[in-house]
Amino acid sequence: MAQFAVIGLGSFGATIATQLVSLNHDVIGIDSNKKFVESISDQITHAVIADATDEHVLNELNIQNCEAVVVAIGEDIEASILCVLHLKNLGIKKIWAKAKSKAHHMILTHLGVNKIIHPEEDMGVRVAQSLSYPMVSRYMGLEDNHFIVKIEIKDSLKGERFNHLMEHAPEIKTLLHKRGKDVLFSIDPNLILQVGDILVVEGELEPLRKLSARFK
Repeated sequence: MAQFAVIGLGSFGATIATQLVSLNHDVIGIDSNKKFVESISDQITHAVIADATDEHVLNELNIQNCEAVVVAIGEDIEASILCVLHLKNLGIKKIWAKAKSKAHHMILTHLGVNKIIHPEEDMGVRVAQSLSYPMVSRYMGLEDNHFIVKIEIKDSLKGERFNHLMEHAPEIKTLLHKRGKDVLFSIDPNLILQVGDILVVEGELEPLRKLSARFK
């Protein structure tokens, strides 16, 4: 169990904070908006009404003890930048920050933020991917254009043999097959696919596109 701080408890920051708590971490949530703090106070470890643009306030909250700090301040770019500067001055090693614009992103990059997040843009990419590849229920991007993709078998592939499906993209590695509660990591090539089966595969984008053509 680690300790994290989330600064800015709007929709984005509150979601991060509550999810971290659900993963059994201690979370201190900070916001100057009393309403935001009160709405989440019973869901996270500590919720504090405070001005995160004041370095002395951050120091008094012992934020230096946190494993990482997420700056989820939304519209106020100046406040976001000031907050990051203070965190740097306090010696925080791992800072993730939300960026509102390209200019904001550039400034955060120069400040040495470890990871810059564009929630709206990232969600837009996920929606577009879901519309373009309806068989993909979840995916995760890795380095070097690789992705891990969760695929659900629909009616169009009912009765298809697993090896016949995968021969269209031999470069792709199948990590597991799930049917109901049963999970297999070693898959029989002659497995007959059923509606609702789940395949988790890994590969580069172009082979995944070739495979996606089989689902249309």
